[in-house]
Amino acid sequence: MAADAIDRGRRGFLRGCAASTPAPIHPPWSRPAFFTSLCTRCGACADACPETILRPGDGGYPEVDFARGECSFCGACADACAEPVFDRTAAPWSLRPVVAPSCLAVQRVVCRSCRDACPESAIAFRPAAGGAAHARIDDDACTGCGACVAACPVGAVTLNRQPGTARHAT
Repeated sequence: MAADAIDRGRRGFLRGCAASTPAPIHPPWSRPAFFTSLCTRCGACADACPETILRPGDGGYPEVDFARGECSFCGACADACAEPVFDRTAAPWSLRPVVAPSCLAVQRVVCRSCRDACPESAIAFRPAAGGAAHARIDDDACTGCGACVAACPVGAVTLNRQPGTARHAT
């Protein structure tokens, strides 16, 4: 581990948080391996974000809060940053939605909020045994923008990192 990297396990233990808390999602195109060593925590990226989904997180580093909305991949955060934190030649990130069993459709309540909010039409519902419908994610169409997260009325949709699935947003 780099000397300036954050030890999340230790920090969580000292704060009384669960050790299995997922790593925060930083702005698109940020370089995860170097983020904490390059970011000065100035807040310029958050101030520039027209979607207002960036907020100060653990240690003051900017984190994406998809409960506030989706990322439009406009690049304003990268343009506002004076440090070499962003690499816009790479894919923005490798995030994919995961739908928990608390999904209303799984509970046999008609809800398609995540599908309706998805600008890429990457979410479809397929009938399953017992009359419940399950969300199916089209990994080729999904950009990881997070529109489905904010749209879910019960918070059943989260975004997780998926190695090897990153692609450029269009």
